[in-house]
Amino acid sequence: MAKANSYSNQIDKAAILEQHTVLVKRIAYHLLARLPASVLVDDLIQSGMIGLLEAANNFDNTKGASFETFAGIRIRGAMLDEMRRGDWTPRSVHKNSRMVSDAINTLEAKLGRDVSDIEVAEKLDISLNDYHHILREVSTGKILGIDDLGTSEDALSYTDDNIDDDPYLNIEQIAFKKALAECISTLPEREALVLSLYYDEELNLREIGQVLDVSESRVSQIHSQAMHRLKARMQSWQN
Repeated sequence: MAKANSYSNQIDKAAILEQHTVLVKRIAYHLLARLPASVLVDDLIQSGMIGLLEAANNFDNTKGASFETFAGIRIRGAMLDEMRRGDWTPRSVHKNSRMVSDAINTLEAKLGRDVSDIEVAEKLDISLNDYHHILREVSTGKILGIDDLGTSEDALSYTDDNIDDDPYLNIEQIAFKKALAECISTLPEREALVLSLYYDEELNLREIGQVLDVSESRVSQIHSQAMHRLKARMQSWQN
């Protein structure tokens, strides 16, 4: 009987994988437009299929969510996890990223306000062009997003009705998301708009550039600086 149930489960999982392969590909191509050019769609699809299999193994239909919603989260997470494990970023880019966040944190603590590109560049003792080059390097050389701050992208549209099996973890996550959402609301208007278009509206950098009437490169700079500003302002949570 146990063997029969096991065989039946294998059939069900095989059917699920076949039925939702299109979902994996759709997420992969959507994500590809938001990742560095060196990322291959085949790698995303391969990682996504592993995420789909994990979703099939762990899905609990008593939780209220549909399988497609549950699987979509697992698929996307598996793709991003694989990209981070294969981090191709030079150490210099990581170093520059920390340097920018530290400079923004120091200046904003001292001045008590948002700091401009020029002020950060002066603090780093580099030209504005060099500063913008660092922002572009960080943005294109590393997958930098809201989830790098310790939570998922849905923190941009914060709600407190999510239920977790661990009530203490749930309380901490709700507090973190609320703090992050409040922090985002204090960003300079253009930076907050870019994050909203990128994460809420799911536009890519080129599409955001068309909305703002600026180059894709400039959008990349704005996004990168917004993320560094958030990392600087959320340091107490990250520590």
